Amino acid sequence: MCGIFGYKGKEVKLSCLIEGLKRLEYRGYDSCGVVSYNLEKFLCQKNSGKIQKLKKDLGAKLNDKYSSALLHTRWATHGKPVKLNAHPHKSFKKNIYVVHNGIIENHLDLKKKLKKKGYKFKTDTDSEVVANLIASFYKNSIEKAVASAVKKLKGAFALGVLSESEPDKIVAVRHRSPLLIGVADKGFFLASDLPAVIPLAKEVIYLKEKQIAVLEENKIKLYSFEGKKLRVKKEKIEIKTEEAKKKGFKHFMLKEIYEQPKVLQDSLDIYLKDSKINFDQLKLTKKYLKGIKNIFITACGTAFHAAYVAKYFLERHTKIKVEVDTSSEFRYRDFNVSKGDLFIAISQSGETADTLAALKKAKQQKAKVLSICNVIGSSLVRESDSFIYTPAGPEIGVASTKAYTTQLICLYLFCLHLATIKNTVPKEERKKILKELSKIPFYQRKILKQNKKIAAIAKKFSKMGCFLFLGRGINFPSALEGALKLKEISYIPAEGYPAGEMKHGPIALIDEYRAVVCIAPKDHLYEKMASNLQEIKARKGKILAIINPADKEILPFADQAIYIPRLNYQELSPLLVAVALQLLAYSVARNLGAEIDQPRNLAKSVTVE
Repeated sequence: MCGIFGYKGKEVKLSCLIEGLKRLEYRGYDSCGVVSYNLEKFLCQKNSGKIQKLKKDLGAKLNDKYSSALLHTRWATHGKPVKLNAHPHKSFKKNIYVVHNGIIENHLDLKKKLKKKGYKFKTDTDSEVVANLIASFYKNSIEKAVASAVKKLKGAFALGVLSESEPDKIVAVRHRSPLLIGVADKGFFLASDLPAVIPLAKEVIYLKEKQIAVLEENKIKLYSFEGKKLRVKKEKIEIKTEEAKKKGFKHFMLKEIYEQPKVLQDSLDIYLKDSKINFDQLKLTKKYLKGIKNIFITACGTAFHAAYVAKYFLERHTKIKVEVDTSSEFRYRDFNVSKGDLFIAISQSGETADTLAALKKAKQQKAKVLSICNVIGSSLVRESDSFIYTPAGPEIGVASTKAYTTQLICLYLFCLHLATIKNTVPKEERKKILKELSKIPFYQRKILKQNKKIAAIAKKFSKMGCFLFLGRGINFPSALEGALKLKEISYIPAEGYPAGEMKHGPIALIDEYRAVVCIAPKDHLYEKMASNLQEIKARKGKILAIINPADKEILPFADQAIYIPRLNYQELSPLLVAVALQLLAYSVARNLGAEIDQPRNLAKSVTVE
């Protein structure tokens, strides 16, 4: 979604601030802009298109130094992605600038009331309404005006506010949309996400729900929406700058694909000690875990596919009924979550709006909430009864890769932890599964060594009009994820389907112009999958098979094959299949010249509905 970056402190070059904004490009955007101040002089520049265009238009001004600034990347919701609708927005009266991430649900009603007071509007955005609403309350104190205005807003919003009357202050607001403050020697950096401030700040302040921060050159004041002064809590930034750089890779996505063996090993090092699972940090007692009646899992996008894999594994090994739903559907339907149930919420960012809303609904039903998240200070983690940290590190590419497989391995470990407590898996079998799981990073490296071969295969398949991904059992979610990865970054229509359902519709699509990716490791459904391949071949479908080495039954029916190591426990194969399908999607998109790290219309974190 939209990205906010800001600065208040000693003079710094505008070029430095623009670079901070660039580190938010992965969130997805269609326009950008900046307002900055120094020595009684304001600069406001905005454009449709990329930050590079903004830099070109700023020209020599990039070398000018400023003590206050607000910058923004916009992902259009209200109003077309044109220069007029780009941020910052300036109020009709009193010269107040606003940058905004989120959606103001009552903006039309507020706009109507402001028009009656004489305020005029140039745009169709809900954000311009915020600027004028603050102006309507302004009486010599920008923080008081902001505090009055936010009480009138309904929806989700993170705000940065700068007034020409008080340019020595920046006011920041958070409500259901992420915002943090990086603390540096020169001053304070405002940002929507941590990667923007990693190279600039030593500490970070995570704003919580309904908090207002006032940034001045040498101090921060923090208030609740009710006006109560709050203690400022700083946390040390542990992530290194180089973790957010490409390290010689062509794209962040490719770098993050290659990082998977390491981050999975990191996960194992944290949660697996001497062949024993270590979840000592969980705030869920063994008594509670042993008595769980049902498990509900919600997530969005790629995280939903991780949840779906977990359903198969949990139901088999814990004998607990598991229900999986997309957060955007779960939050709006009736469901029977009760006090004895466990609700698991999965989100890479911890700021996914629908997942947060689903979590709150589950908490109202008295269910315990466990979050699986990559950001310790996120809203999701703070709202949960307990959480499992997924140590994937910053994921810059919009299409999730390492965050997905890290979610998977943490879910596998949690499942086995729960099975141990419930005594539903024999001790020796559990040891064997864990031993196999510990080898996954090694097996992933073997798949990564096939990158050139996969790139050559992708070249042959890049001209296909559409793709059908088929899988069975625990690899049906892998088919969904493979299809999502491909369409996200290549824009080729792709659909994931359970192979057993092929005859119920998808078989009508198959001809020599369509590609069919068949996920067929040697598991208990292998023979069923082999029959599916024969049906596809008979209809001239172009088959790319994901199979184990030395496969002699399926290989003759495949036009191309990608090999993944054979596992003793094929239930863990989604951790390997994911890497192969990620490399395939990446290579297809690269062949087509697509914007891989920042696909059109997509955002890294969907923080508004």
